[in-house]
Amino acid sequence: MRCLTKARPHILAIATLLELGLGAGVMWAEPAYVGSSVCTECHRQVDAAWHNSDHAKAWTLPDETTVLGDFSDVTFTHGGQVTRFFRDGDAYMIETAGADGQRRAYQVVGVAGIDPLQQYLLSPQPGRTQAYDIAWDVAGKRWYPVFPDPVPPPGDGFHWTGTYKSWESRCAECHATGYSRNYDPPTNSYAPKMTEIGVGCEACHGPGAAHIAWARDPMTRKPEDGLTPIGLTVDLGASQEIEVMQCLTCHSRREAMQDGNPMPGTDYHDAFSLTPLREGIYHPDGQILDEVFEGGSFLQSKMHARGVRCSDCHDPHSAQLRAEGNAVCVQCHSPAGNPEFPSLPLKVYDSPDHHFHPQASAGAQCVSCHMIERTYMGIDTRRDHSFRVPRPDLAATGSPDACTDCHTDRSAEWAASNLASRVPDSLHRGPHFATVFAAARRDPQGQAQMLLEIAEWADGPGVVRASALDLLGAVADMASADRATRLLGDRDPLVRSAAASVLRSLPPEDRLARLEPLLSDPRRTVREAAAKALIDAQVTLDTPQATALAAARQEWSEALRLRADYPETQLQMGGAALQARDFAAALTAFERAVTLDPQLVDAWSMVVRLHAAMGNTDAAQAALARALTANPGNSRLLSLQ
Repeated sequence: MRCLTKARPHILAIATLLELGLGAGVMWAEPAYVGSSVCTECHRQVDAAWHNSDHAKAWTLPDETTVLGDFSDVTFTHGGQVTRFFRDGDAYMIETAGADGQRRAYQVVGVAGIDPLQQYLLSPQPGRTQAYDIAWDVAGKRWYPVFPDPVPPPGDGFHWTGTYKSWESRCAECHATGYSRNYDPPTNSYAPKMTEIGVGCEACHGPGAAHIAWARDPMTRKPEDGLTPIGLTVDLGASQEIEVMQCLTCHSRREAMQDGNPMPGTDYHDAFSLTPLREGIYHPDGQILDEVFEGGSFLQSKMHARGVRCSDCHDPHSAQLRAEGNAVCVQCHSPAGNPEFPSLPLKVYDSPDHHFHPQASAGAQCVSCHMIERTYMGIDTRRDHSFRVPRPDLAATGSPDACTDCHTDRSAEWAASNLASRVPDSLHRGPHFATVFAAARRDPQGQAQMLLEIAEWADGPGVVRASALDLLGAVADMASADRATRLLGDRDPLVRSAAASVLRSLPPEDRLARLEPLLSDPRRTVREAAAKALIDAQVTLDTPQATALAAARQEWSEALRLRADYPETQLQMGGAALQARDFAAALTAFERAVTLDPQLVDAWSMVVRLHAAMGNTDAAQAALARALTANPGNSRLLSLQ
């Protein structure tokens, strides 16, 4: 079970094509979805593995076979919130307080997940589906609060009826196939479209109509241009990057540039901007802190650098590991090795000589030392996928280590000393970017030169290098600007995007001269980063430069529009409008932000200040009163009185 806190321009065309059926001779102008049940006709073995997987059960309709929770007229109380779970004929019902604070019964309209928890979806008003945050613990057979914090009151953005619990906005795209949420800002509602609920065959392999047409006549049928030889939009076996980045469309923390699911085969960097290793999300050494859905961790790993794919360890259809326990690791990490990864040292790893623990004990498991585990949503354990060697010597940076994760009665100093005595010639105790990142989170300019060195680390993981630039924020001198400019041509789009952002402190003319090539970059995330960095740039009309800048700005504007249901997007739009000195547009965006999230004090502050700056004292005072009603006693708001 997972939910994003976390497009496709052809949804209507696809729906129309589906109505046409699969008759012989149909020419598919656009890739068309057919549904997983059609795939089953030929791929029975694959379907058997997929059918009961977490992917297949990511989203189902409520019935006797899908609902695991106890709806036998039971109540659960948490933080003063009383929830009643009961049946009304065939319907599953949840009685609780709604957005207005009044108790009423809501019918369960959807089921999210199957293991280790199951959440239930309610529709408190037309055009909105919400994930209720009292969930069912499947193994423990109990109701429990997904978030143990105090229960947010009705009207709060984090109340179950609030914007952050919106199924359409935050979750559905990674629980469905061919999904677009179709948000309507005036009504703050959705009219979602999808091929099927659950993560079906076409969520990863792409629309199947052309493939089926080819399969019926493989000798003479030639798929349309842009499709694979067998009629799909992507060949997941073509390269490591294609497979991994397809998985990362859901298994990463990112900001979307399209509405819903990108067409499988779309380059990740044309659909998403990956979240860098930021404070509060990752530890200074890159280990997971908040929920990041594995992708950002894996991109840091040596395994990724050596060509390992997700499917080397995970069966992509059952979503299970390919072997139990250490057996999944010794597929490669053994005296026999694996010819696909010739750089691996050939030796025994699954031995006390390597892991220093009794054989078959918890401490002897490879994951215990190399993949620390953290718990999200109350009971959902996830492992760090950066596959790192324990570094208790980095404890001063605030980063955790696997040794004291288990040996909770011991100190990091003990662990570091123990490892030093056991492995005196280790190659894993040299300088680490964690030291620089930890210091830079307190004083980025004080670490500017070291951050630039990390960004210039030619063999380093792109996400780490980009994170160094993200921490730097902005260059402070021309020498640093020149170093960052050289990174604009880096092979990794993460680095190119981040390098564009740090040049925003330069004068507009100089910035434009340096960033102009990125306005036509092959990857959309880079073009958008350049557009953001050039928001105040002035260009001569009717020139190639003006055309490229306008196109990049339009892409960025379209991405913001498609994310208009996010309060954080409205903050971005407000900030952009301020930079452009469009105060009316800024006010509109910040007002929209507080409508979506009344507890967003930053946005309230801007609403009050903008009204005052525009000479509307009465409106400023009225806005402040509304802000304090939503956030009583807030010191920042009180300071505006």
